[in-house]
Amino acid sequence: MKHLIYSLCLIALCYSCGTTKKSSSEEHQAVAIRFNADSAYLFCEQQCQYGPRTMNSDAHEQCGQWIAGKFKQYGCEVELQQADLKGYDGTVLKSTNIIAKTQTRNSSQQSSRILICAHWDSRPWADNDPDSANWHKPVMAANDGASGVGVMLELARLIQQNDSLPVPVDFVCFDAEDWGVPQWSNAYDNNSWALGAQYWAENIRGKGTNYQFGILLDMVGGQGAKFYREDNSMHYARSIVERVWQAAGAAGFGSFFVSKSGGGIVDDHVPVNQQAGIPCIDIINHYPDCQQSNFGPTWHTVNDDMQHLDKNTLEAVGQTLVQLLFQH
Repeated sequence: MKHLIYSLCLIALCYSCGTTKKSSSEEHQAVAIRFNADSAYLFCEQQCQYGPRTMNSDAHEQCGQWIAGKFKQYGCEVELQQADLKGYDGTVLKSTNIIAKTQTRNSSQQSSRILICAHWDSRPWADNDPDSANWHKPVMAANDGASGVGVMLELARLIQQNDSLPVPVDFVCFDAEDWGVPQWSNAYDNNSWALGAQYWAENIRGKGTNYQFGILLDMVGGQGAKFYREDNSMHYARSIVERVWQAAGAAGFGSFFVSKSGGGIVDDHVPVNQQAGIPCIDIINHYPDCQQSNFGPTWHTVNDDMQHLDKNTLEAVGQTLVQLLFQH
């Protein structure tokens, strides 16, 4: 996906000057349920076996059916939200948001819920590749797409196996996130990204869905990845950022979650916040010392493949979410 980093000085100032202290009621012991990184890694690999899941391709269609089938296998009620969306270049994109709803013992469709989301499409152009000969090649998107879905599928599997989930979870796989304007184009359209999330947010707004909060997973499996506090997340849902970072510490993965600003990013969580009115944060990798991109050396390159995924990173994010969801 293309993410536009920009300066939000006021937001950064507001939370860099403050201190955060955990009260005794906020501290939790590590939960016993364990996230299986091998399983999440396999889910990523199985997506990539279809090839790049670029919009309107056979691989995209086949992988979408597989993802929906896996969520159904793990006991979720699945809805396919289909729409014809228009790309920046006028291309009609056959988009499908995959919505998978879990249930707890006493939950109903009207129950208070938690949203966990990620995009599942692949970037059609490796426009940040160091070799210009690759700029028009599709991206395999092992990290930038498959990793977030892989973590969500493993969470769905764990939720089915454990009946102690206090709040039901909706998983949403957003489509058409990565058809944004390529770097080699003369066009400019900041709204060309996150098209599936924009459509979902517009259609859910005002329908009374009771989400406590949302968490977006984006590039959560990269080698050497760390997760900084993203500025839009701090602006719209600071308390959720704090809860997730505290859960990471309780789960033993606090070193992966850095208490510094990673800048403001245009991603799927922006329409979820702005259009749907659901406080939603972005867990997204940040490489402050990477010359090629702050999103890491494989971002929008042909090297975003399974060889550059790290099970340790998948586990850090996955176990943090297990801690957040199952702690009481």
